[in-house]
Amino acid sequence: MIKVYVVYPNHSGSTFDMDYYLNKHMPMVRQKLGAALKGMSVDHALSGAQPGIDAAYRVITALTFDSVDAFERAFTPFAGEITGDIPHFTDIVPSVQISEVKL
Repeated sequence: MIKVYVVYPNHSGSTFDMDYYLNKHMPMVRQKLGAALKGMSVDHALSGAQPGIDAAYRVITALTFDSVDAFERAFTPFAGEITGDIPHFTDIVPSVQISEVKL
């Protein structure tokens, strides 16, 4: 099992439309990736480790797949459409990490 993390750094002055992300972008992602997508979560930062400290990331999204191959087969045909939607909800350039779930 793998997780694809899409993380949006918490830059001062950046914008992020959480309503659009949750109600338009993520349902579109779910529809495009189909049965290959086993699960998803969206975490919206509250704070950093200490009171009054901003979180490093504004939003962290995790998408679960059986394998890297399953992710690539599902994502590649729709990559342009999915990534092309990013400017509709944020001016933040996300980072992506693919991890193997160990526990």
